[in-house]
Amino acid sequence: MDALPIAPAKPAIPPAFFGETVTWVHHWTDRQFSFRCTRNPALRFVAGQFAMIGLMVDGKPLVRAYSMVSPPWDEELEFLSIKVQDGPLTSRLQHIQVGDTVLIGKKPTGTLLTENLLPGKTLWMVSTGTGLAPFMSLIREPEVYERYERVVLMHGVREVKELAYHDIIERELPEHEFLGEMVKGRLLYYPTVTREPFRTQGRVTTLLDSGKVCADLGLPPLSPEHDRVMLCGSEAMNADVKALLEARGFVEGSNSEPGTYVLEKAFVTK
Repeated sequence: MDALPIAPAKPAIPPAFFGETVTWVHHWTDRQFSFRCTRNPALRFVAGQFAMIGLMVDGKPLVRAYSMVSPPWDEELEFLSIKVQDGPLTSRLQHIQVGDTVLIGKKPTGTLLTENLLPGKTLWMVSTGTGLAPFMSLIREPEVYERYERVVLMHGVREVKELAYHDIIERELPEHEFLGEMVKGRLLYYPTVTREPFRTQGRVTTLLDSGKVCADLGLPPLSPEHDRVMLCGSEAMNADVKALLEARGFVEGSNSEPGTYVLEKAFVTK
């Protein structure tokens, strides 16, 4: 009787990571997708943080920094990713399927934390592309609404179909059994598109600089007296909005000293 063929052993998960199982994959466009995976109960994180996540490739971990889309109270983890056809990680990650194993770093970190900001009235979350990810976690964190009277979520993309989570933010969240009452009238969602007709068009930076976003939402001009700002997006957007804010007297906060704005530099481009 012939011996049964032995399946090749899966590479061992390195000690700095949890090996989690993919439970859902959704491709928004040919440039971005989301996925969910199981979550080890030992993994603790704060809304706005990121973890090193990725895949085992040739027996070694290939990882990048990804912000959690899911809020800390969710039993699973969710991530939003770009697809770069020749990107070392995303060229592979975009092909994951339900049942596959992904690596999740055991030590989440990041600067987009409410505690890194001084108290204020309005919290602005300014994002482009997949920089929306950490804000999806934050807008579903009750503590955010305890700290601020209102929350503004700006999301700039090139095409309408890239407005990931648009329906969740506009339709599902206000009807959520626990969060609905908290977000109604207090979460102001401001999506904008640069390359197609849409109700709001233009670059995030231009809309902030001209004051159009404040006028559209019926808010006073941006001021470090009452506004707090979080930035997450392309390097160009981060740099432009940082300069715009600092010209208005905003001061960058960090994990060691809170300020009037914070930005996340960990952003996957490959």
